[in-house]
Amino acid sequence: NLLGIMAVRSLMPEIPQVAVFDTSFHQTMPEHAFMYAIPYEYYVLDKVRRYGFHGTSHKFVAEKSAKLAGLDFNNSKIITCHLGNGGSVTAIHNGKSVDTSMGFTPVEGVVMGTRCGNIDAGVVTYIQKKYDLDNKGISDVLNKKSGFLGVSGVSSDARDIENAASQGNHRAELALEMFRYSVKKYIGAYAAAMNGVDLIVFTGGIGENDMAVRESVLTGCSFLGVDFDPEANKVRGEDRIITKPGSKVIATTVTTNEELVIAQETMRLTTK
Repeated sequence: NLLGIMAVRSLMPEIPQVAVFDTSFHQTMPEHAFMYAIPYEYYVLDKVRRYGFHGTSHKFVAEKSAKLAGLDFNNSKIITCHLGNGGSVTAIHNGKSVDTSMGFTPVEGVVMGTRCGNIDAGVVTYIQKKYDLDNKGISDVLNKKSGFLGVSGVSSDARDIENAASQGNHRAELALEMFRYSVKKYIGAYAAAMNGVDLIVFTGGIGENDMAVRESVLTGCSFLGVDFDPEANKVRGEDRIITKPGSKVIATTVTTNEELVIAQETMRLTTK
């Protein structure tokens, strides 16, 4: 990224450049949500804390879905699920991110294509020591060899995993169930953190296109007041409410457009 910035600065110094950080939307998280319970000096000296990612997408789809559902974005409790090869879940209270599943790096949170998601740190040190892995080696295990790929042994692509599962591949079935379960747990946790939820949003490659994932997660959220609509859920890549009229909690599937947000923010900053 810096190389590109410096090249443009050298060749076209008159052209303004804007850096858009996917972590910026999550800067409203309270201290108790972004801190790790490790010695405090690591935060002071090294800024080790939870930053979160996919912020551009979470903000965009939350605003878009609130409008679709007839809710006030700045006066509502929203849980956004950006699910793709990488995935994260965010709690948005009155227009501000108050918690998100990714942390210091994108490896924390839900099960992903090749990332493990939440894991006991003791497992990391155990594997590293037993297999004599250096820092890059253990990083590759957690970031590039885990998740869907690591559990299923088939692929990092959810479509391949579902095909294998439909043919009776147990490990593929397990990978899918672990993924859905991890998303469902975050929804429950964030509903508790915000003392309720008005809107649950699905986006990203899986969130927008995988009807089975949405159904599995939302039918497990009936205790929150989600009245899931299986017929409305039969949609891919479109913006739609997928709960029944009168549902206490509304759920939507919407397409994201991070490039549009980046363009809008760039225009806003460069045309003052």
